[in-house]
Amino acid sequence: MTKTLSTYEYLQCSLTGDKFSNDIPRRLSPSSEKPLLARYDLEKAKETMTKESLLSRRNDMWKYEEILPVLDDNNIVSLGEGNTPLMRMNNLSNVLDIKNLYVKDESNNPTGSFKARGLSAAISKAKEFGIKGIVMPSAGNAAGAMSAYAAKSKIAANVFMPKDAPLANKMECIAFGANVELVDGFISDAGKASAIAAEKYDLFDISTLKEPFRVEGKKTMGLEIVEQLGWQVPDVIIYPTGGGTGIVGIWKAINELEKMGLVNDKKPKMVCVQAEGCSPLVDAFEKNEEYAVPFENPKTLAAGMRVPLAVGDFIIFNILKESKGTAIRINDAEMLEGVSLLSKEEGIFAAPEGGAVLRATMKLRENGFIEKSDKVVVVNTGSAYKYLDAMQKTFWND
Repeated sequence: MTKTLSTYEYLQCSLTGDKFSNDIPRRLSPSSEKPLLARYDLEKAKETMTKESLLSRRNDMWKYEEILPVLDDNNIVSLGEGNTPLMRMNNLSNVLDIKNLYVKDESNNPTGSFKARGLSAAISKAKEFGIKGIVMPSAGNAAGAMSAYAAKSKIAANVFMPKDAPLANKMECIAFGANVELVDGFISDAGKASAIAAEKYDLFDISTLKEPFRVEGKKTMGLEIVEQLGWQVPDVIIYPTGGGTGIVGIWKAINELEKMGLVNDKKPKMVCVQAEGCSPLVDAFEKNEEYAVPFENPKTLAAGMRVPLAVGDFIIFNILKESKGTAIRINDAEMLEGVSLLSKEEGIFAAPEGGAVLRATMKLRENGFIEKSDKVVVVNTGSAYKYLDAMQKTFWND
């Protein structure tokens, strides 16, 4: 065993605060059936994870090993995920009248999306626990990422996808050797089928926020954003939200950095962006409710946002309230306008989710939520190349 510098100590229930040991595979909290979150010895972590030490480390997300959960270096399953560019958008800064507008471009990850981070972490821990078979429901990019990392780790991958998932995602899963089952209905229906298969075939289900480690991979986006800004916390972070692991992870990262003394107590306003055709979190947030209700008949070309209900809804609402953030809907036509703008102004061919966050930024600037002087980071979670079939009518007339 080659020990990492991980200071991972235990798992904690996100609702009750109850603590659980980290020595066996766990999914939801035994005390509440809500998400579990990994906790670290941050006093110990800050001894070795310093601004200086990070400069000479490996060039991917695993450089932050003190606050990642893998204990044995041999169990890290990596394809070079993380270290994606944070770029100042000079042209769009002028268009939107925001002095410092940045994009964190996650399309540069393996398999073309931010999902690589979460699945690298989850599958690394599955390998550490000796798990031989995994299963998950996915509307697209998560399935591709899981299949790739499972192939690398030689763990058997099983994916349940809605039949209308993007063709590119279905193809890549097959190419990576996953067993793919197409399901009539939505991601929630795929989730039910996945849970049945997990029980029947003794597979470990790594659904969004139903296991604790995908959040840990996603939080490295937050770690990178702060480090790439010279250890400054931005004023606003705008994030496209389906299952919610990204927004939960980024917030967790910033809180851990504060406790380690790497940043001050400033917090960014967190913005949850959802599709008009599937907006359970926005609907509940506007009504000041603690939990969301399932969204009926979700319909949007942004497959990653077509999530009728987020398991971590109450965590996201707490983040929005604590950060003085907000939640906003964007329709499909606006998403495509955003994709077009990002392409023509900044040379980034973004997924519809990326177009959504740009259009959300425009609206929030117009209504005064974002001020001209704010340092704003928008997150493009994936590549448009995964959505060519869905966007063909906009960009190609044949």
